[in-house]
Amino acid sequence: MVTLEELKDKLTDNSRLIGLDLGTKRIGVAICDNKRKIASPIKTLDYNNMEYFLNELKILIMDNNVLAIIIGNPINMDGSFGKSAQSINDKAKIIEKELNLMVAMWDERLSTSGAFNISSNLDIKFSQKKKNIDGKAAAFILQGVLDYLNN
Repeated sequence: MVTLEELKDKLTDNSRLIGLDLGTKRIGVAICDNKRKIASPIKTLDYNNMEYFLNELKILIMDNNVLAIIIGNPINMDGSFGKSAQSINDKAKIIEKELNLMVAMWDERLSTSGAFNISSNLDIKFSQKKKNIDGKAAAFILQGVLDYLNN
């Protein structure tokens, strides 16, 4: 895995980043524009198994000139690493190895609630907010990285 500083040094013109919110049942996927300014949710994948997930991700990577993947790291509120953080880190290592792309982690504390709160500012029904929350959480994670890289 790479740090965000290492990633920043390797960015190329028009390359894009994918953000992932890895859940046990669903995975939110977001992508940024080629200038790396804005993250947008593109898909929520049902997580059946790693092979299926990697195949779906390969298609997105090939179609979108993706340079790296950002994965939300579910650190506990007190800053410690629990079971879910270890599980996500294990999956991140598999993703990095199998896809041969740079992978960086981003502290995702409050990303789902942050994505939900952003939706709350819009005039959207509760069921609609909840429906696409995984993709929005992935976009929230990726946008945090984009803002960090652009400052």
